[in-house]
Amino acid sequence: MTVLHPRATFAGAEPGVRPTPQTHISRAILGAGLLGGIATTSGIALTATSGWLIVRASQRPPILLLFTAIVAVRAFGMARPAFRYWERLRSHDAALADLADRRTTAYRRLIPLTPARLGRRGRADLLTGVVDDLTDVVDAQVRVTVPVVTAMVASAVTTIVLATLSPVAGLVIAAMAILTIPILVLGWRLETRSQQALLGARAELARVTALVSGNAGELQAIGASDQAQLWLATAHTDLCRAARRQSHGRATGSGLLLLLTAAGTIAMTAAILAGVGTTISTPVAALLVLTPIALGDALSTLPDAARALARSQASAVRLHTLLEQQPAVSATGVQPLETAAGIPPNLSVRELTAAWSGATAQVGPLDLDAPARTRLAITGPNGCGKSTLLAVLARALDPASGSYRLGEQDAQLLDLGQARQVFAVLDDEPHLFASTLRANLELARPGAGDPDLLEALERAGLAQWLAELGQGLDTVIGTGGRGVSGGERARLGLARALLSKRPVLLLDEPVAHLDHATADAVMGDLTHSANGRSVIMVSHRRDGLAGFDRVIDLSRRTGDPDGVD
Repeated sequence: MTVLHPRATFAGAEPGVRPTPQTHISRAILGAGLLGGIATTSGIALTATSGWLIVRASQRPPILLLFTAIVAVRAFGMARPAFRYWERLRSHDAALADLADRRTTAYRRLIPLTPARLGRRGRADLLTGVVDDLTDVVDAQVRVTVPVVTAMVASAVTTIVLATLSPVAGLVIAAMAILTIPILVLGWRLETRSQQALLGARAELARVTALVSGNAGELQAIGASDQAQLWLATAHTDLCRAARRQSHGRATGSGLLLLLTAAGTIAMTAAILAGVGTTISTPVAALLVLTPIALGDALSTLPDAARALARSQASAVRLHTLLEQQPAVSATGVQPLETAAGIPPNLSVRELTAAWSGATAQVGPLDLDAPARTRLAITGPNGCGKSTLLAVLARALDPASGSYRLGEQDAQLLDLGQARQVFAVLDDEPHLFASTLRANLELARPGAGDPDLLEALERAGLAQWLAELGQGLDTVIGTGGRGVSGGERARLGLARALLSKRPVLLLDEPVAHLDHATADAVMGDLTHSANGRSVIMVSHRRDGLAGFDRVIDLSRRTGDPDGVD
């Protein structure tokens, strides 16, 4: 069985190859496994010695003959929880430290992939998935490596000790330990297969649920409600079937281990009966009979280890698929930006084409000029390339062909960090963290003072809303705190953009989910507050365009006189 360890890495895997953990085990986790082995061996010894003591005491020998066994029972009884506690401290400390390192590394590797390589998953769902997958990978240290090492140590010690009492007994224990391996492999394979089916069924149910709930009105209008319910019922049935298949696989592994324990106990009993009256006393016979039962109980955690290994490997594959992607933007430019801080540069593209993936361009060929301090609105239907163009301007996506210039400089030759510092990007769903209003605003400019925060809120049209908050900037918003409406969320995103002091504001459908009146009000506050900055907005709606200098319809070629309103 492959054993995961704290420093397992998947970065060296070739694209398209299923990554597998390295077999090196860290010293901390190996030490925890050895401590666990001592604890488990103490438990087995406790059961076996107790059996010897009970049977020997029933023979009513002088009490002095029982003192050694009594002391041993007490020692084993205290050693088991003590070493188990020590093992948990050591293993969890190592795993949690490694988890913190891995999360930091994963988030750092996500940055260059944002947003072009993150797919259509929401940011919260994406981060939750990454966190869960990292947790599963690191959990394998505690749930796979430590139990496997523990079982190996306990089985080896038990086999050696029993072999000194009876070679046949040692063979029975050794056979139990060896036969556990194929049972675990079978459990791992069943879990791997059933997990893939379960994840697929769960994803399909989520997709159908989102589709039906998001289009309930339209489905009802065309009389497709019954059909939609059938989709849901089918997806739910498939999920239940996959869950049952997984439970059957898990029950198979656990059941086979119980049968192995029973077989080991029967074999030990048969061996003892064949030799009773010759070399094995009755108290020792009791010790030997109870040992397979105690060992089986110690090995009962291994089916869970096989399941944890399957989950960890699946999580490793997902992380590898996500994090090993080629970033959509090159970071090789080293030229410093010549434009002074806070002054918007002229933006221009010539014969520009761009694509998120593949060879088919989502936008272009396109010519576009956005002079400093211009207010430019780009409209057009969904799919015409508005967001793709904005991603190129923000240096989140490289052009497939053509040129893009910031001022007089080629944007692709500039230092990526400096180029991105020019832009503040606001989309239709600004993310709010479950924290204070102050903390949510300071994301745009860490260290900003309260006067700057208050000014940004006022310029975003949130002065009255702020006055109604009981704790002002210290009010907790988001999950578990004060609820925020769609209009308030959009204005908070605007406040962040204004607070950032970046000279160019790029707006991607900032009012897509707002009603007409609210959209006009938000856009009016934005154009009024963005003095001295360039504002470029893409939208499929024409709400709030009165404050813009130019409006370009991207569904028609730029450069065509009919393309500019």
